[in-house]
Amino acid sequence: MRTLQRWLAGAATTLLWCGLSATGAAAAATVTTAASTTQPPVLRYGQAYSAARSIYSLPVNIAEREGLFKKEGLDFRIVIPLPGGADRIIASLHDDTVDVAHVATTFLVRAALAGSDAVAIAAEFNNPIYTLVAQPDITRMADLKGKLVGMADPGGSIAISMRRLLGMHGIRDSDLKIRVIEGTPTRLLCLRRGECAAVPLGQPQDLQAQSEGYRVLGFSTDAVPEFLYTVTAARRSWAAANRDTVLRYVRGLAAAFRIIRDPSRRDMVIKTIVDTTGVTPAIAAQTLTLYFSPEKKVLPRQGEIELAGLTQAIAFMAEAGHLKGPLPPAEQFADLSYLQAAGIR
Repeated sequence: MRTLQRWLAGAATTLLWCGLSATGAAAAATVTTAASTTQPPVLRYGQAYSAARSIYSLPVNIAEREGLFKKEGLDFRIVIPLPGGADRIIASLHDDTVDVAHVATTFLVRAALAGSDAVAIAAEFNNPIYTLVAQPDITRMADLKGKLVGMADPGGSIAISMRRLLGMHGIRDSDLKIRVIEGTPTRLLCLRRGECAAVPLGQPQDLQAQSEGYRVLGFSTDAVPEFLYTVTAARRSWAAANRDTVLRYVRGLAAAFRIIRDPSRRDMVIKTIVDTTGVTPAIAAQTLTLYFSPEKKVLPRQGEIELAGLTQAIAFMAEAGHLKGPLPPAEQFADLSYLQAAGIR
């Protein structure tokens, strides 16, 4: 009898141990499954097609190529092309097409004053160099009178700087036939077709046009002081609700700027420009030389937002008649807290 009792007790212990082991295994399996199904946060980045194929996409393209967003634990997705003009970029933040977007500061300011809660969370390009490039037979600004000139959106900083440049030579809008053409690649096409007498071009297409025999009439930097050109924008409400995701993005973007400025990575940066814009390696190299030798403050060092540059962009809008005084403060259109939290001033 005692033997039977001892056997039953042992059997019960064995069954209890097996039950605990099974429970532990099940719990471990549950934890493993949960860990394996945890996905990195998705960030949808909106960009117009004209920007995607230009030098202005360089910071984000470097971050993508080098896996910098992935290293920050971010599932980064570029959404292009966004249909419509520059104002459509801000609209895409509101209709849940994208979470953050590449946008020129003047359009961000215009949208914010119209009621959008979009703000700049990081700088992408500071002080762009736009070149007014003309047909070979045009030797001076006065030769443009009565001819077709391709321009960017009249409310943008490109058109504002070009008007200033032309004005320095006594040329007014009424002296020209103006066609609004969005994007440097498209304006270059107008020049090559012979339809446009002159167009403003950014890099590297302006250098490419010069190598093809087109004539340089002047530079935007001859006419305007430093300003903040393009930023990454997000809605205040979305950014506040997704703070960790925004910080991951800002850190990845900052790392991209550091790589762009690193001489030891120059070959990779040149290749990225070539792959993005279709120019030759020589032209891509000239673009970087233009920016950094000597330093022209075209690119931020780590995505930092200079409020003085944003203030200047607002002043440009007033000069063009798109704003009336008193002018709003730059702080109204930027949230620096994400940069500061990421260790970037």
